[in-house]
Amino acid sequence: MSAKPTSGGVQNDPLLDEAAAIARIDAVPSILEVCCRITGMGYAAVARVTEDRWIACAVRDEIGFGLGVGGELPVKTTLCDEVRDSREVIVFDHAAENPLYADHHTPRTYGLQSYISMPIIRSDGSFFGTLCAIDPNPHNASKPETVETFRLFAQLISVQMDAEDRLARSEAALLDERDAAELRDQFIAVLGHDLRNPLAAVQAGAALLRKTPLSDQALGIVDQMQDSGRRMSRLINDVLDFARGRLGGGLPVAPRRRVRMEPVLEQVIGELRSGHAGRAIVTELALDRPVACDPDRIGQLLSNLLGNALSHGDPSGPVSVQAGIDDEDFVLSVANTGAPIPDSARAELFKPFSRLKPGEVREGLGLGLYIASQIALAHGGRIDVASDETETRFTFRMPA
Repeated sequence: MSAKPTSGGVQNDPLLDEAAAIARIDAVPSILEVCCRITGMGYAAVARVTEDRWIACAVRDEIGFGLGVGGELPVKTTLCDEVRDSREVIVFDHAAENPLYADHHTPRTYGLQSYISMPIIRSDGSFFGTLCAIDPNPHNASKPETVETFRLFAQLISVQMDAEDRLARSEAALLDERDAAELRDQFIAVLGHDLRNPLAAVQAGAALLRKTPLSDQALGIVDQMQDSGRRMSRLINDVLDFARGRLGGGLPVAPRRRVRMEPVLEQVIGELRSGHAGRAIVTELALDRPVACDPDRIGQLLSNLLGNALSHGDPSGPVSVQAGIDDEDFVLSVANTGAPIPDSARAELFKPFSRLKPGEVREGLGLGLYIASQIALAHGGRIDVASDETETRFTFRMPA
């Protein structure tokens, strides 16, 4: 008894790719071994079956049938072709004594006496192929428990194939998302860098105009230009910091040095106070010793937290800034009054480009809190938020 396999000889054959997917299922060799053991048959296989092809996807051959993985049989010579049409199991114990198969061309062609072929149906209802076993000698393969075992094995193979397909799609989607994210971050970095030079020219021109005799109306326009230039500069810095953090594996900070932080914090508070005339900013700075940090980055962190409080807090309420040394930690907090932050929104606060709710308006890109959190992380610290009906407070804490 031996098979005469045909060879497809086709490169990039999608059916062979489907057949190869069976080989990636770890359980299949064990399934074929069990199929041989419970039936007593010497050859078991998982076959991909279409209208015109029969391909062995996985094989266990203990009888020298001669058909290995990737081998093909003329589909019309197989009983699997009939299984494909009926989607029902075909099984017989002794072909010579079976009135339906005693003179059938398949047992006569391949010298078979015992046979079982169970259809493998995918979850979408499509027919994949068969789980089959054959032998040149009679065996009791038609026992109900044997047939049911084959049915369960066929279902298991189908479920595992679906899982493999989902995993492959997920991995492909993840790779596409990673490529898109990297391209986006590179674009943002280039855009932010290229905007700096023309913005610097605009700011320099506005500074020169400010020194020349101008009417009150013109002075007001120049002041607006300078305010807009400073705001654009902050936005560009945020974009560049975001891109550096994403492309470089973290936000860069200068080597720490011990610095008196009151002047740094007061400068930031003064800048924002001048840009928000009429807003009450209450400060309480109690720093009795220097802090080891990158002072420019800590100033940027305060600027982002304070800017966030001024933008989202109650315009008629005060904003408070407190800084001090608590045990061995430097603690900086910014608080504002107004509506509390919903619990559902807190998980998104420190994510970049967080989406706005319908009707909300944002000044900036939504990067301020993200960058503040990255600065905290780079200093070995963290930012916590507490929000209720009385106030919303962001607290930065790091080793002093």
